Amino acid sequence: MDLNTASRGASSSTPTESKSVKHYVLAGWASMAGTTIEWYDFFLYGTAAALVFNKIFFPTLDPILGTLAAFATYGVGFVGRPMGGIIFGHFGDRIGRKSMLMVTLLMMGVPSMAIGLIPSYQSIGYWAAATLVAMRFLQGMAVGGEWGGAVLMAVEHAPSGKKGFFGSLPQTGVGFGLILSSLAMAAVAVLPESDLLSWGWRVPFLASILLVVVGWLIRTRVPESPDFERMKRERPPVKAPVLDVIRKHPRELLLIIGARAAENTWFYLVVAFALAYAANQLKIPKTEILHAITAGAALSLVTMPFAGYVSDWIGQKRLFIIGLVVMCLFASPFFTMLATRESSTVWWAMVLAVGVVFPILYAPESQLFASQFPAQVRYSGISVSVQVAGVLGGGIAPMIATALLAGGAGNPRYVVGYMIALGLIAIACASCMRVGVHSGDGSSR
Repeated sequence: MDLNTASRGASSSTPTESKSVKHYVLAGWASMAGTTIEWYDFFLYGTAAALVFNKIFFPTLDPILGTLAAFATYGVGFVGRPMGGIIFGHFGDRIGRKSMLMVTLLMMGVPSMAIGLIPSYQSIGYWAAATLVAMRFLQGMAVGGEWGGAVLMAVEHAPSGKKGFFGSLPQTGVGFGLILSSLAMAAVAVLPESDLLSWGWRVPFLASILLVVVGWLIRTRVPESPDFERMKRERPPVKAPVLDVIRKHPRELLLIIGARAAENTWFYLVVAFALAYAANQLKIPKTEILHAITAGAALSLVTMPFAGYVSDWIGQKRLFIIGLVVMCLFASPFFTMLATRESSTVWWAMVLAVGVVFPILYAPESQLFASQFPAQVRYSGISVSVQVAGVLGGGIAPMIATALLAGGAGNPRYVVGYMIALGLIAIACASCMRVGVHSGDGSSR
């Protein structure tokens, strides 16, 4: 090849390269923006369940039983997650990633607004709780389909060597969503209790409409996943992706479920159970805990993408296992720090749990889990495995922890043991995962 030919080749590749760069950057940031909105709605419910739902929808129950009932409705969202993973995974592998993300955004935002309009128990009795459960189930289905699609849009658009970093961007949306929901509830939590219980708690839920509009406008600009487009050109879609995953990839399913359950449990013990434990048992002002959680989430906006960046250097599997070890070591000190009731110590407990331990665990999961499945069933594979883990981990974790706390007469030692046991199981599962199993086009390597 002469110099002129080489020059023409180089110049002709520039627009394509520039377009590719624009697409993977847009996909990464759009995934983060979308998951921010989805998680705002999801976390808002968890915070409200810990602080006010027992009084709004279960006022006739003992305070502890009312809290358990509120967390039970919280857990319903996790029950809906696997169904969402199955449904949206199926169509995401057959029709495309992008269209499913548009649907999940609406399925999250509309029920959230509806929750803000549900009358109290005093107005319509048990129908209030029944409506709450139905809306929560729809939210769970939406999140079950959202995570897999957002992760794949970021990872499958990203260039080789940067998939860990770009895969961490939708994970960073968790921090943004948590900040927005915590700030929203903290803003209304300062109201007199009568105002908070009558109308104040509804405002953050009704505000979801603004976020949904923003999310819709952002996601319409994102092109379809290049891996999906390539796969569609080369082979027909799998007729039943979920069944294909169960038949051909049972090992990968079980390993991800076992590995992810610990991370999910850790997060929801910190932001849901520990919030209720600190406010109700330790009598720490709820606004103080919410501010600490918000500070930890703010730190995660830096530590999450940094952990993703590090995972591209040392490997997602290695960083994930390091995070599990740190989690096990910090479980007991976390509750010891809360028990001091000292503002600075409680603040550091929450900040370290949400802003340091959680990102080390969560950031590498996108690429680590996605690489376990070929492209033609990848949406279904990661959605089903991750969402089943969500039921076993985060979904029932606050209820189990509340029961264990009662069994320990208010001492969280059994809760700590529960967390460490899950961590050890996760370490074993992660250690058995293969690395670099599937390339971007879905073929084995």
